[in-house]
Amino acid sequence: MDLLTGLFTTAFLAGGVLALAALGEVLAERVGVVNLGVEGLMAMGAITAIATVAAVPSPTLGFLAALAVGALFGAVFAGATVFLRANQVLCGLALTLMGTGLASTFGKAYSGMPARATFEGIEIPLLSSLPIFGKAFFSQNILVYLIYLILPIGLSYLMFYTRHGMNMRAVGENPAAADAAGIPVNLMRFAYVTAGSALAAGAGAYLTLAFVPGWSDGVIAGRGWIAVALVIFAGYRPIPAVLSGLLFGFITALGFVGQARGWPIAPAFLSMLPYLGTIAFIIVPVIAWQRMRRLMAAPAALGEPYYRSVR
Repeated sequence: MDLLTGLFTTAFLAGGVLALAALGEVLAERVGVVNLGVEGLMAMGAITAIATVAAVPSPTLGFLAALAVGALFGAVFAGATVFLRANQVLCGLALTLMGTGLASTFGKAYSGMPARATFEGIEIPLLSSLPIFGKAFFSQNILVYLIYLILPIGLSYLMFYTRHGMNMRAVGENPAAADAAGIPVNLMRFAYVTAGSALAAGAGAYLTLAFVPGWSDGVIAGRGWIAVALVIFAGYRPIPAVLSGLLFGFITALGFVGQARGWPIAPAFLSMLPYLGTIAFIIVPVIAWQRMRRLMAAPAALGEPYYRSVR
């Protein structure tokens, strides 16, 4: 019982990092913009949160500061790719290199130092006393509830049950038709890419303020790339993206438990499980049946700049 509780507790914590970053990428890709700068945004969010709580010991302030930095970098990326129509892949790679480089440089002063303030668990009466899942989920910090309940449900409702969500999806599927219908294509793309970048940076802050309370160079460890892959596997939908993040959190937790309990498996193999899972999940839609491939289809205009004069 204790083993299962610990396993699921770690899974929810570890999966939250990927789930929040994946939600940010869903926002960007649903309006037709590929943001490969998630890794760099997460790194900037992580070091911003650590630096903020080092100055003012408030995890909430640290998280908000990370969101602001992510929005700032996201606005620059969106301006280049949406309004200047620069290549989205190259700009995303540049953002990753710049973000990880700046985080590594600024993070030298905080390397190895534990965070001065972190998000603490909040027990929900009655629910936290349930066996296994009660302690694992209903005794978590507030960001876990935000990531697994509030954000995915809210974003799903926005995307699929409101007129604004229909306009948003139209921008990603057929921007020319959306423009003809009076939808501000570039403005909507700019707004959602910026918002998605803020969530990606927030995922980095979550990592250093809730999951691994402290900064070290390379702490992101490729999680940004996994988050991008999860969006594909989740079919560009918020709730499946969060569930996919939880699944990867469970895989990560298995590795931690295996190392802690001395399972007769090489620690290096346990550590690489999430990355092996990423490769497997990308292959699945390719070899799966036709319906599954159709459900996971990307927005038709994904990665394509929009030229209003060409309709």
